[in-house]
Amino acid sequence: MVVATEINPSRIEKIREVEIPVIDLSLKKSKAAKLIVKACEDYGFFKVINHGVPHHIIKKMEDEGFDFFHKPLPDKIRVGSANPFGYGSKNIGLSGDKGELEYLILQTNQDSILNTSKFSYSCCGCDRCAVSCYVECVRELACKILELIAKGLGVPRSFFSHLVRRFDSDSLLRLNHYPPVSDTSHSFQRGSSNSNIGFGEHSDPQILTLLRSNGVAGLQISLGNGNWAPVAPDPHAFCVNIGDVLQAMTNGRFVSVRHRAMANTLPDRSRLSLVFFGAPPPQAIITCPPQLLKQNEPRYRAFTWAEYKSHTYAHRLGETRLDHFKIA
Repeated sequence: MVVATEINPSRIEKIREVEIPVIDLSLKKSKAAKLIVKACEDYGFFKVINHGVPHHIIKKMEDEGFDFFHKPLPDKIRVGSANPFGYGSKNIGLSGDKGELEYLILQTNQDSILNTSKFSYSCCGCDRCAVSCYVECVRELACKILELIAKGLGVPRSFFSHLVRRFDSDSLLRLNHYPPVSDTSHSFQRGSSNSNIGFGEHSDPQILTLLRSNGVAGLQISLGNGNWAPVAPDPHAFCVNIGDVLQAMTNGRFVSVRHRAMANTLPDRSRLSLVFFGAPPPQAIITCPPQLLKQNEPRYRAFTWAEYKSHTYAHRLGETRLDHFKIA
C-alpha cells in the first residue's frame, strides 16, 4: 500500500523527479489527516490515491476535452464564449503573460455548465453533462481533503470546506491543452535557460487545487532556491496543492507552493490537464480561525475573496500577491 513518501531536503535536487507525498485516502481519517497536514507543511503539494473519483468520469472528461481542443479555432472560440471566461491561446490573463498552451475556463455553477452544450453526454443512464459529473466528483474530493485538513489542525470540520460547497462558490474548472512545440530555443521564464515554458511560474490564488493530467509530463514545482523539480504524472492519482487563500487561513502554516508547466516537446502526443480550483464565494471573508493563532499574531489582514481575486488578476503570474495583505 502506498502512503506518504518522505524526502530528505538535502537530496531533493539530486533526483530527477520529486517524490512528493502520496496520501492513501482509504486510510483511517486520523492517519490520513495527519499525513495531509504534514505534506501541506513540508511541501504544499501532494498526491492522493483511492480518491473515489470514478475512472469513467475522468476518462469522459478527458475525451471531451481533447475533442474540444481538436476542433477548428472558430468553433473553439464560439463554444468558449458561452461562459464568462472562455477560450484562450498563448495569452494568459490581462497582464502580458504568455505560454505555449491553449485553454478553456469554465465556471462550476450548474447554469454555466449546462449552457456549455458541447460537453453533454449520457451518464449512468440519464442525461447528464460531462463537466457537471466531473465537477461534482472533484468538488466532493476537494471538500473531503479540506475536512481532513481541518481534522488534522483541530478546527471545526467544515471551516474550510463550507466555502467550496456553497452554491455561490467561485470555483473554476480549467482545461489546459499543451500541443507539441518544436521550437524550444527561447523561454518566457527568467532563470530557465534550456526549456520553453508552457505555463509560467505562479501560485494558485484559490483555496485548494486538484489537478489531473493525461500522463504526459510537464508539471514542475519550485524548490524555493531557484531550482525546479519535475513531478511524475500518475494515472491513479490527483495532484493537490495549497492555494494562497488557504495559506492566509492557516496564518502561513501552509505555504502556497509555486509551480509551472513546461511546453510539450513530444512530437506525437498532447498534454491535457484538468484543473479544479476550489474557491470561496466572492463576498466570503478570509480569516484565520482562532484555534490556529493561540499565542501567534495574525500575519494577514482579513479580506474578501473578491478583493483578493481582483488584486490577483491585476498582477503578473510570477508576483507574490499575498504579500500585499500581510500585516506590517
